[in-house]
Amino acid sequence: MAIRLGIDLGGTKTEIVALDAAGTVRLRRRAPTPTHYAGVIGLIGGLVEAAEVELGAHGSLGLGIPGSLSPATGLVRGANSTWLNGGRLDRDIAARLGRPVRISNDANCLAMSEAADGAGAGFHTVFAVILGTGVGAGIVSGGRILEGRNRIAGEWGHNPLPWMTAGEYPGPACWCGRQGCIETFLCGPALAAAADGPGARDAGPLPGRAAAGDAPAAAALARHADQLARALAHVVNILDPDCIILGGGLSNLAHLYKDVPRRWRDFVFSDTVTTPLLRAAHGDSSGVLGAARLWDGE
Repeated sequence: MAIRLGIDLGGTKTEIVALDAAGTVRLRRRAPTPTHYAGVIGLIGGLVEAAEVELGAHGSLGLGIPGSLSPATGLVRGANSTWLNGGRLDRDIAARLGRPVRISNDANCLAMSEAADGAGAGFHTVFAVILGTGVGAGIVSGGRILEGRNRIAGEWGHNPLPWMTAGEYPGPACWCGRQGCIETFLCGPALAAAADGPGARDAGPLPGRAAAGDAPAAAALARHADQLARALAHVVNILDPDCIILGGGLSNLAHLYKDVPRRWRDFVFSDTVTTPLLRAAHGDSSGVLGAARLWDGE
């Protein structure tokens, strides 16, 4: 049996999936993510070896990470799981398992999965967004991930929020060292803090509270939708994708799919905006399924 293994290396959990030749999931496992580099190498090696023993087969390996490999140094950079930064992750995993591994940003993996057989199936150019603890995006065009010359295509979350209001400027400090990044406005903890003050991190209850008449929750959700509309209007103006897909925990906010397209019309440089805004069909499995597809076409 030929299998394709994919791993989604998250900040708190790591997931492995095995796909057969038809794309059917044959195995899925999750484990807590260690917060040190050597532990990550050991976890990935152990997950792969255990999966292959259980299935009685070896396969290709793709890995989605919250960062990217520098084309200049080959080292991980830009990961908010900061213990990964500076590591030779592809080479260290290859040495651990005795085979090559293909690595891409987790948002690229989301885009790959959704473009292949998810919400973006049938669209040529797909812009897929992760809205969660962090914020990022990936681009697939013609069935291939657009990595870019510097391998940073889709690093949308670390651009400044466009058309800031006086009350928003200059924006919160970001872990990347800059200020006013889209991530600092649109991530889950930022939305929670907008409603409940510094230190709040769980935005999940806000829609229910807003529906029950909680004014701070309703105001925070409306402001977040407006900020997301402005941030995505920039994408439409530059890339004009055939669809935009939302993934991550905040993609479950149902009002975004109505409110954001209504709001972005004021910022897109066009007389019409027909770009569909869609929810990821594979939910929180999109990243790991896309990682398994990183060897597609080989």
